[in-house]
Amino acid sequence: MKLKIGVVGAGHLGKFHIEKLNSINEIEFMGFYEQDAVRREYISSNLNVKKYQKLEKLLDDCDAVTIATPTTSHYYVAKDALNMNCHVFIEKPITSTIKEADLLLKLANKQKKIIQVGHIEQFNPAFNAVDLSNIKPTFIEAHRLSPFPNRGTDVPVVLDLMIHDIGVILSIVRKEVKEIRAFGQSIVSDTTDLANARIEFMNGCIVNLTTSRISLKKMRKMRIFQNHRYVNIDFLNKTVDDYKSFNKKPDNNSQNKIFTIDGPNKKYIKHNQIKVPNVDALSVEFDQFINTIKTNNNTGYSGEEATKALSLAIEIQNIIESNTKH
Repeated sequence: MKLKIGVVGAGHLGKFHIEKLNSINEIEFMGFYEQDAVRREYISSNLNVKKYQKLEKLLDDCDAVTIATPTTSHYYVAKDALNMNCHVFIEKPITSTIKEADLLLKLANKQKKIIQVGHIEQFNPAFNAVDLSNIKPTFIEAHRLSPFPNRGTDVPVVLDLMIHDIGVILSIVRKEVKEIRAFGQSIVSDTTDLANARIEFMNGCIVNLTTSRISLKKMRKMRIFQNHRYVNIDFLNKTVDDYKSFNKKPDNNSQNKIFTIDGPNKKYIKHNQIKVPNVDALSVEFDQFINTIKTNNNTGYSGEEATKALSLAIEIQNIIESNTKH
């Protein structure tokens, strides 16, 4: 029997959820619920999918739902879904507060249901093209810049955008945080629109994150530095450039470029543009969600991992707000 899956929320992200899930043959896409009646009619008509007038009816008909509502409602919608025995996939961040996240995790455990969270960069093919087992970073910097959106401003940019990079960083470093310094500024909304955080981990790795939603153009880049190596990941354009330094000229093939740095200690830089497969990250996320429900082997981004990312994001935001008051 096919899994019955629906979508809650038909805004910018919810529309993508509906389109992707409706194209997956191995599930039965039940339809969607959207609180805004005008939007509900528009999406149903344009995508030719079933609309639900009541959330409770959708939850009753489904084995699982994806939640793409405003962040402040994530907890309440997910709680209702879990109580109706639905597995849930929640767009990031998992909730607005750690207390809400912890309550959902406890409820999911009680109901024996899956929670996965849409930290989509975890499934970006550029990120997954990097062999993390060979990454031992000493310094990481990330820039995530975006033009001002007409959505998502119910939460600070740290919870809206920076949390993507926070999740990725925690997947790479996997150590406890030692110290955080952060600054942010509200420019055009009532919450933080521009933020910078400097994070020092217990192993000495330093991370510098810059995030803005008032940029003229988009940027989604992360640079990872370690001894004799530098990896540049472009999440937006889905490219990976790997640079390694050598004291002696390394062997080469036609795919690599060798640069020479002259001086008292001559160095050779080997540049390898890592091949990135052409895959859709959201489709991979949903495949992992479906597979986890079927096998009970969580291969997606779990609620526990998402709660750790949220905890660090909230700590950064609290520091920003504390500094702003002074």
